[in-house]
Amino acid sequence: MRIAYLECFSGISGDMFLGALVDAGVPARVLEETVTALGVGARLEISRVVRSGISATKVDVWIDGEKDMPREEYWAHQEEHEHPRGHSHHDQHEHDGHSHSHPGESSRAGVPAPHEHSHSHDHRRGLAEIRGIIGKAKISEIAKKTAIAIFEALGAAEAKIHATSVEKVHFHEVGAVDAMVDIVCAAVGAEALGVDEIVCSPLNVGGGMVQCAHGTFPVPAPATVELLKDAPVYSSGVQAELVTPTGAAIVKTLVRRFAGFPEMKIEKSGYGAGSREFPGLPNVVRLTIGEAASTLAAKTASETLTVLEANLDDLNPQVFGYVMDRLLEEGALDVFGMPVQMKKNRPGTLLTVLCKPEDASKLTQLIFAETTTLGVRRREEVRQTLARRWENVRTQWGEVRIKIASMNGTVTNYAPEYEDCRRIAAEHHVPLKTVMQEASRQYLGQGEKH
Repeated sequence: MRIAYLECFSGISGDMFLGALVDAGVPARVLEETVTALGVGARLEISRVVRSGISATKVDVWIDGEKDMPREEYWAHQEEHEHPRGHSHHDQHEHDGHSHSHPGESSRAGVPAPHEHSHSHDHRRGLAEIRGIIGKAKISEIAKKTAIAIFEALGAAEAKIHATSVEKVHFHEVGAVDAMVDIVCAAVGAEALGVDEIVCSPLNVGGGMVQCAHGTFPVPAPATVELLKDAPVYSSGVQAELVTPTGAAIVKTLVRRFAGFPEMKIEKSGYGAGSREFPGLPNVVRLTIGEAASTLAAKTASETLTVLEANLDDLNPQVFGYVMDRLLEEGALDVFGMPVQMKKNRPGTLLTVLCKPEDASKLTQLIFAETTTLGVRRREEVRQTLARRWENVRTQWGEVRIKIASMNGTVTNYAPEYEDCRRIAAEHHVPLKTVMQEASRQYLGQGEKH
């Protein structure tokens, strides 16, 4: 399986991602043709730059003879010309956008260019209009779906922050031409990479405060925080916005999982540059392409799970069964107990819970509330999973679901759903094992379909 590893040690923005794509081997003409296909009057400028000693590719969007500029320069430009803040149509987009139902909230290295106010009405677009523009472009259907998904992710984040619906969000910055170019080119370029999976490192979000049309906001910006939910993040202490909303939306949409550098046979790598220089920190994102070393990884999917554990030595056994049921009701993926010998030779039970990372805190509170433990251990683990699906088979007593697991399209395992079989056995007074055997027989009788 061919994979790409995205290293965001200096954050990520739309222009940085495009630069990394080109540097890693995506032909520049692919992105240039994409801009032409959009028909929005933009062009790309692709150049080589050096960031803290690292040679990287820089991608800039030009519109009407103007190029995007960093947020700080944009605001300085506004103050010099005494432009009213309320008229800014992309005061935050950092050479990457930031959707907003109002102007204002993001940026870092290459904020949008201060186009003349006479054009500002052209940059207020709703999601429906953006979908229409992308839908008419002569690019692949996969790239269209990906680009729209990125915009929808941005819109959903903004809608939540401003307590409105995504369809009512107007993309002042993200809907601007330069941002549209960034996002659609990101979708086309990601497809052109020809990888089966994009894996991402933890993201360095930066720190400090950032000036927006409505005032000064903490880094990361509110939309970025919403988009990076469940993603591993940190701050190296750099007082600047390192992850922009558009960069976060690209990661949210394209990345399959987060991990350290994966085991792989490296084929090539590329560096995409941001606009600014940071002392001691290369302002680049790195994209490394290669073949996954693990045969298992090539045949199964990966997901990151949280494992919760607690040692119990003074809990009523009747309560333990209740706790297991409650944990499963609240979203645990699996719950089990194992006998253990604890200190002072006391017999006990090791409670283990597998869950999605976003459910870990809720389930931890449940364990504290319902058991006698004084501590719950937590860790993240990667689980390899076979593709699975459900099919229904009809028995003489009713329908039973069959869970089917497969690898590379070949069925490797199947099993009748226990709850269906138990219900039928109880209702029809038939031995449970008879119902399960009959369901399996019916499934095998459809063997040609599998």
